[in-house]
Order: sequence, then structure tokens, then C-alpha cells
Amino acid sequence: MKNNNQIKSLRKIELSINTNLFIICSIVTVAAMVLMTTDFFTRGSFVPSRMSLFYLAVVFIYSIHKELIRWLGEKKIKRRGEYFVYAWIILTTALYIINFFTHDYYSYSLEGYRLGALRDISLLTIEILGVFIVSRVLKLLFVFKK
Repeated sequence: MKNNNQIKSLRKIELSINTNLFIICSIVTVAAMVLMTTDFFTRGSFVPSRMSLFYLAVVFIYSIHKELIRWLGEKKIKRRGEYFVYAWIILTTALYIINFFTHDYYSYSLEGYRLGALRDISLLTIEILGVFIVSRVLKLLFVFKK
């Protein structure tokens, strides 16, 4: 009985931590999107944010922590992390469409140099999709483990 109570207590604590991680992840997501979108639209007027690795680590930690809670036996896990995936896909697609209709205007600096903002956003979006897929695989492993 003590072990069951300890697990319930641990789950409650971890759910609270996960809520905080979601809030942190949301704030960092908005910051990354704003910085990377600003880099895209200003055509290299700002130094690139170089925030991708940090952001990816925050998302990865949130995702793994959420799976940890699942493995602790929590059945009511909100699927909020998917919003990050959808937001990045929508943003990246929108930027590609804008760049297409402006004839690659945002792909080159004022001096004519090729810019990497769209490539960087695309790469980050693919990495976020990778974290999402790993999370889904872990969920399936958990379901089939039962």
C-alpha cells in the first residue's frame, strides 16, 4: 500500500512539473518563432538567434518528461505538445509560401548574399517532428508493453 501511495504522490508532483515545463516550452517556442521569423523578414539585418539547439533541448526534455509520467501509470495526460509541432509546420509552410510569391526576396540579403533563415527554420521544424515521432514511438512501446 505504501508503494502505491508513493507512486500516486510522485505522479502528482511530476504532473505539476510537467505543467511548468509546458509553460516554459510555450514561452521558449514563442521566443524562437519571433526571433527566427524576424531574421527571415529582415533579410539578415539581425544576427541569427542561434537558439535552435537550446529550443530543441527544451522541447526534448518536455517530451521525455511527459513520457516518464505515462510510464508512471498516469492515464490522463494532456496532449498539448502537439501544438508545438502544428505551429512550426504552419509557420514554416507560411514562410515558404511568402518566399515563393516574393520570388525568393527573403532568401537573399540586400547585398545579394544567400540567407539561411528559411533553411534554419525548416531544419528546426524537421527536428521538432523528430522529437514528436520519438514521443509517439515511446507511447506505442508503453501501450504494447501492457
